[in-house]
Amino acid sequence: MKVERILFPTDFSTGSFHALPYAADFARTYKAKLYIFNVVFDVTQATSSHVPHVSADELHREMNEWAMKEMDTCCIEHVRGLPDVEKVVVKGIPYEEIIKFASDKKIDIIVMGTYGRKGFEKFIFGSTVDKVVRKAPCPVLTVRVPEHRAKK
Repeated sequence: MKVERILFPTDFSTGSFHALPYAADFARTYKAKLYIFNVVFDVTQATSSHVPHVSADELHREMNEWAMKEMDTCCIEHVRGLPDVEKVVVKGIPYEEIIKFASDKKIDIIVMGTYGRKGFEKFIFGSTVDKVVRKAPCPVLTVRVPEHRAKK
């Protein structure tokens, strides 16, 4: 198996942080490039209602800055010593942007956590992981939060 490019999409949830060690270990084992990827949800694409661009643009800029800082803070220990790590933040619909990035960068494997949305939240947002698994151009490793570590 040839693995040169690994995509680790994160929403900074517990589920995603359980997947990070897997992505980092793959990168170490295969000496592969690791992309740490976050999608700032674009409310202007998701709704048909008008969102004033000034406030939406400012919100996206602030969320982008926050996501970059969060990547530094939360991921630093796991990626320490990896020679090729790139942090990327984009704006859009999460599953669409993950699939597009994987296609554009010719990603060999996507490693992502399952998030465990339930009920109304899952009905409204659907499951990003489910959509990525079904439509990704490459294999997808999904990592569940171990039952004994899940919040009850």
